[in-house]
Amino acid sequence: MNFKEQHYQKTPLLIANVWNVESAKIAQEFAFEAIGTSSSAIASMLGYNDGEEMSFQELIYLVKRITESVSLPLTVDIEAGHDRNPIKIIENIKELSDYGVVGINIEDSLVNGVRQITDVDTFSKMLETICSTLVQDKQDIFINVRTDTFLLNVPNKIEATIKRATRYRDAGGQGLFVPCIEEVKDIRSVIQNIDLPLNVMCMPNLPDFTTLRKLGVKRISMGNFLYKRVYGALSNLLRDVIKDDSFSNLVNL
Repeated sequence: MNFKEQHYQKTPLLIANVWNVESAKIAQEFAFEAIGTSSSAIASMLGYNDGEEMSFQELIYLVKRITESVSLPLTVDIEAGHDRNPIKIIENIKELSDYGVVGINIEDSLVNGVRQITDVDTFSKMLETICSTLVQDKQDIFINVRTDTFLLNVPNKIEATIKRATRYRDAGGQGLFVPCIEEVKDIRSVIQNIDLPLNVMCMPNLPDFTTLRKLGVKRISMGNFLYKRVYGALSNLLRDVIKDDSFSNLVNL
């Protein structure tokens, strides 16, 4: 089963979001079907803020190390493409494909001090150029389009999400990622009105996986929640070293 087909299974595709080789190896140990990078986690690991502060070549280096170290299908979060020129974004995607990447996330918002959603016409036109060129060049890579309507709480976000999803599908997008959607009624409404497999992300009030499967969700990802939890545990361990004046909590795990 290829990566695109994994988005049409009865059971949603559960993505382990990773940020380095070790996290990818652990995901492989637990037999995840696929892994995906978290741009936020990688940026934080490298000392950057999320929003394309890290360079694309820094991302490429990490991707190369991951694909050389594990055999799981890897999809990569390229944020807004790491460029504003669609031709350069296409080159970026092709470079990722050369390293064995099977899919990408591309988002319809930009960070310039603050994150703002991009005009739907502008983004759809750019997306159409990217998708049509990749098809023409026989690049088999899954384009998961992220819309930040819920993340940014835009007015009439259900209607805005459906409108954008329709435009992105027509432009060649193969999946729809809506971070921060978590209510059953919202998820159901989006699924009933779009013709793309829906990807939802870990959120405090996100329903359990059984409910998501029954709703028709096709892909579930973790965002940077796993990364934050891991480093929260690291913080607690270091606090215990200071508090206990010993390494007892490190050696007795």
